[in-house]
Amino acid sequence: MAHLLHLDASIQGERSVSRKLTARAVAGWRAAHPGGTVTYRDLGRHPVPHLDEAGGTARLLPPGQHTPAQAASWALTQQLVKEVRDADTIVLGLPLYNYGVPSSVKAWVDHLIAPGLSIDSATGDGLLGGTDFVVIASRGGGYGEGTPREGWDHAQPWLPHGVSLTGLAPRFITVELTLAEVQPAMAELIPLAAESLATAEQAIDGLWTPAHAMA
Repeated sequence: MAHLLHLDASIQGERSVSRKLTARAVAGWRAAHPGGTVTYRDLGRHPVPHLDEAGGTARLLPPGQHTPAQAASWALTQQLVKEVRDADTIVLGLPLYNYGVPSSVKAWVDHLIAPGLSIDSATGDGLLGGTDFVVIASRGGGYGEGTPREGWDHAQPWLPHGVSLTGLAPRFITVELTLAEVQPAMAELIPLAAESLATAEQAIDGLWTPAHAMA
């Protein structure tokens, strides 16, 4: 049975563009996979703990030598890796915060880097490859070629490197200028923002069709 892992990371609640778009993607996936199941994790509302000393050192010791704090951190890592391993498809909403990934996404990725769970300890090969990893990235401004802040988006370029040890390989659908309608200084960019959103929605709607799901 097909299974999808749905992850949101926005802290904008109902105003979030990335949340609306991941919901659209998941609805399309459900339509293409009747009977498929979905696991949902909201990193924006319920972030996983960042790796502290206990979490970091837990990766360096056999489980039998873990302190209670190390054991708790390692148990969470096992759960997060299992959620990825059990999924055929992952949909992640990735807003851009202060030109980088939300810290909750960084914490999630840090937990996934787990020798023996997501990485073969003997060969170094990633063990989570083969999963369709769709990332829906949203950016309040414009960061494309020729814009004043070209190259300032450090979220989308980082993520493929961040998860590379696990074998995951994200593909991106990106919407820009999401703040155009609420920032007076960006009012002239509203048509471009609408075009970017429409393009992203079209790409999302084309991700999965019943014919594609059965192929």
